[in-house]
This record gives sequence, structure tokens and C-alpha cells, in this order.
Amino acid sequence: MIIYKSEEEIRVMRAANKIVAEVLTELKSLIMPGVTTNQLDSFAERMAKEKGAKPAFKGYRGYPASLCTSINEEIVHGIPSDRHLQDGDIISLDFGVILDGYYGDAAVTYPVGNIEPQAEKIIKVVEESLYKGLEQVKEGNRISDISAAVQEYVEANGFSVIRNFVGHGIGFSLHEEPQIPNFGTPGHGPKIKSGMALAIEPMIAAGDWNVDILADDWTAVTRDGSLSAHYEHTVAVTKRGMEILSLNKKKSELAQIEEKKHA
Repeated sequence: MIIYKSEEEIRVMRAANKIVAEVLTELKSLIMPGVTTNQLDSFAERMAKEKGAKPAFKGYRGYPASLCTSINEEIVHGIPSDRHLQDGDIISLDFGVILDGYYGDAAVTYPVGNIEPQAEKIIKVVEESLYKGLEQVKEGNRISDISAAVQEYVEANGFSVIRNFVGHGIGFSLHEEPQIPNFGTPGHGPKIKSGMALAIEPMIAAGDWNVDILADDWTAVTRDGSLSAHYEHTVAVTKRGMEILSLNKKKSELAQIEEKKHA
């Protein structure tokens, strides 16, 4: 069942997602060779608590950390450790908080030092594919219109869409209906309506989309060892249109352009 949000609930979610966006922005300045993923996790947890929020992932279904740190071929749910980042890595950071009973959730992929052209491209394409999906978030469209737009853009750029994981509704729970795959044909699934809150999150690979789960029962990796990247925003559908709740004031140039389209 899809749970539609009131203006007041969206207001609280806006505040929660603002914290998530600020944490992910600040983490960018820490991403450099030699830093451990445990250090990133500790920073994220501390910053969220200082802002009055509770990390959403820690303890969720037994997940042991506050931040998901997925490096190179790791797609999602990488567990922080004493592993040091190395020059040329790329790292996906997925973070969420709970504030006054409501969730915020977002993800980014950052370069570590100097990266190869293919790594630069996959980061660029995953972010751009998210915005292609967001263009379809309008009343009267259907959920699979988002999915199809993401898939079309990703595959046109020579990458594949991970099919084992999906975006989702969000609000009083971290994962609500509807599920939002990053592949499929348009015109299917629930109609997009005002009051929906959605976490849309393309995950893509440089090789094929098959996935393995490591022995920790969390970390998902590409079966062929190819690079993977992940990007996520939480958005709300309102009578005024689509609002990206997890967009930081320190916007990327791409984000500024895309936001103007929806103004």
C-alpha cells in the first residue's frame, strides 16, 4: 500500500533529507587516498547526531554501521572497515537518518584522487540517469516511466542497470511501496500522485548486471568485477510539482540545471 504524505510530513522529511545532503557533502572533503571507510562512517554518524538526527541504517535488519561504503566493483551495502581508500578508487556513499519519526535517504559516488576516464564516465552517467528518471516524476505518469528513462539513458551510454535492487517509497519507514526498478517499459505500475515520497536510486555497472553477495551477507558486488556506481535522491510529489528533498544548497552544476527545468 502506498502511503501518501501530508504537507506537514513532507516538511519533516525535508528537514531529515537536508541533514543527509549536508553529511554527504561534507564527506566529499574527506575522500582521499589513505582514509579508511570506518573514519567516514564515524564522521557521518557524529555529524547526524550533532544535527539532532539518528542514523537510519545502523541496526536496520542487523546492518552494523551508519554509512554504506561501496568501493569500485561493490554496488551497494558495503560495510565500513579499516580498509584504506586508494588513488583511482571510486566510492559510493549511501546514508540515511531518522528525524522526528521520518526518514531521509540519499547516495552519491565520489572519485578518490585521480581516476581513469571510464570511472569518470560511470559517475557522470549514473548521476545524469537519475535526473532523466526525475524528469518523469510528475502527476499522471506511472512509476515505470521513471524506470524506463533511467534504463534508456544508462544503456545508451554503454553501461548496464543493476536489476537486483530497486528504489522505493519512503517516509515513516525507510522502505515503503512502491518499488521503483531502474529498468522496464513505460506506462506500467502505480500512477504518480501528489503526496508520494520516493527514493529513486540508479545503480549501474560497466559490465553486465549480474550480482553476487559477499560472505558478510551485505556487500553486493558485480559478478564480473566491473566498476559500479550509485546515486540516489529522495523526492516528494506536491501540487507544485516534484521537489528534490535531498539536494544540498551546494548544488552541482548539473543539479542546478535540472532544478531550473522543474521550477
